[in-house]
Amino acid sequence: MTAPARLGEAGPAAGAAAPRRRPYPLPVRVRRRTDRRSRRSPLLTGLTAVVTLYSLLPLVWLVINACKTQPRLLDSFGLWFSGRFALWDNIRETFGHDHHIFVRWLLNTLLYVVAGAGGATLLAVLGGYGLAKFVFPGRRAIFAVVIGAVAVPGAALAVPTFLMFSRIGLTDTPWAVIVPSLVSPFGLYLMWVFAAEAVPDELLEAARMDGSGEIRTFFRISLPLLAPGIVTVLLFTTVATWNNYFLPLIMLRNPHWYPLTLGLNAWNEQAATAGGQPVFNLVITGALLTVVPLIAAFLLLQRYWQSGLAAGSVKE
Repeated sequence: MTAPARLGEAGPAAGAAAPRRRPYPLPVRVRRRTDRRSRRSPLLTGLTAVVTLYSLLPLVWLVINACKTQPRLLDSFGLWFSGRFALWDNIRETFGHDHHIFVRWLLNTLLYVVAGAGGATLLAVLGGYGLAKFVFPGRRAIFAVVIGAVAVPGAALAVPTFLMFSRIGLTDTPWAVIVPSLVSPFGLYLMWVFAAEAVPDELLEAARMDGSGEIRTFFRISLPLLAPGIVTVLLFTTVATWNNYFLPLIMLRNPHWYPLTLGLNAWNEQAATAGGQPVFNLVITGALLTVVPLIAAFLLLQRYWQSGLAAGSVKE
């Protein structure tokens, strides 16, 4: 028989770490809280399922009906396939219909997003960083103006903007859509709050003591720290510009400058005009193609967006 291992000598399981035992059991209240948190709520699960179904049902309807031909689209159930699979034919016809006007609308939308949403994000980053990290007279007044501007809906400013742009001759031009899109009060406020928490004042003071200028400090130190907030603002402004309908409706008359939202609505109204040919299958297919870039942007930038929304929620 082998002698038992002495104190301090390696036993038969010397390589494995012994499991740590809690020296005392958890209090009853703590155990109840832990059990309550680990318990699943059927009510919350059911509400989540209902909200998920409500959010995904329009997209499912769009995908299913984009696979149908024009006749089968009108005489079949909307939430199930019918007839031959016509998705690729619908996509090809959408891009080629009316002398490839859909391609022109797509390029116009990309132009408005790059110039409008990109410019709005740049201005929001610069303005929010300056308001968060520099002290100057009138700062509180600017904060009140920004909060008030967030509460004003964009549709309320569309008509005054049209009257102003018509006086200077910018209506029916891309500038009539791009210039108003550069103003994003919510993006400015979001970057203001984010920059105040994400960029420590001590880090900026250390950079200034080392002789770094404000521009170099912003691009080398502050900008990488602001990346989650920048992506969040970029997503919000991109979605707002991509789905913008009312502003181009009152600003543009030439169909060659229409964005996708206005162009698809023009196709949809063809059935109500005298002698117009209904192209509902192209409208649905075009709507599906319009949604795909936004879904791709959210999936690719989701982790930056989530970290940007959660910034400042936990204080160490």
